[in-house]
Amino acid sequence: MRVIAGDLKGNRIQPVPNQLTRPTGDKIKESLFQMIGPFFEGGTCLDLFAGSGALAIESISRGIDRAILVDIQPKAISVIHQNINHLHLQNKVEIYRNDAFRALKAIKKRELSFNLIFLDPPYHKVSYQKLLKTITELDIMEEHGLIICEHDPKTELGNIPSGYHVMKSETYNNTTQITILRKGVNEDE
Repeated sequence: MRVIAGDLKGNRIQPVPNQLTRPTGDKIKESLFQMIGPFFEGGTCLDLFAGSGALAIESISRGIDRAILVDIQPKAISVIHQNINHLHLQNKVEIYRNDAFRALKAIKKRELSFNLIFLDPPYHKVSYQKLLKTITELDIMEEHGLIICEHDPKTELGNIPSGYHVMKSETYNNTTQITILRKGVNEDE
């Protein structure tokens, strides 16, 4: 895996050395960032099931100012620290080993909000409906912020929360679907 574009372009990112994470491939990652950017003028992002931290690192490389990376697996947290230290991004990130829902509550207590939230939980183990409902109830998204959901194409996200709309949805290799939700009014309607 590598950083595809921006200030850190070409740098390698270490994957988590087990079968518990499912890294987003470089081609899917490039397609995803073409849909949401491809570059940013500041902002904050939350990578809630961070794995190796690749999506948050790519976001920072492309102009996001700050990122919070959360994962519950000790191996993932160790790899995130290695990648962040290797790329000298310590002053741009916060890393937490925590359950996603506890992390969201802690974020709300700190009154943080985000321009981007990446949701790439283990397929079939976490309810997107519950995740999206919690994010909406806690009101941690900036207006026009994006929630990027990576999921099994056979998995429905459920009801889209009030105040959000599907900006784009793409399926890759019949194994991965990216659905992007935007907070705010759908200007296309």
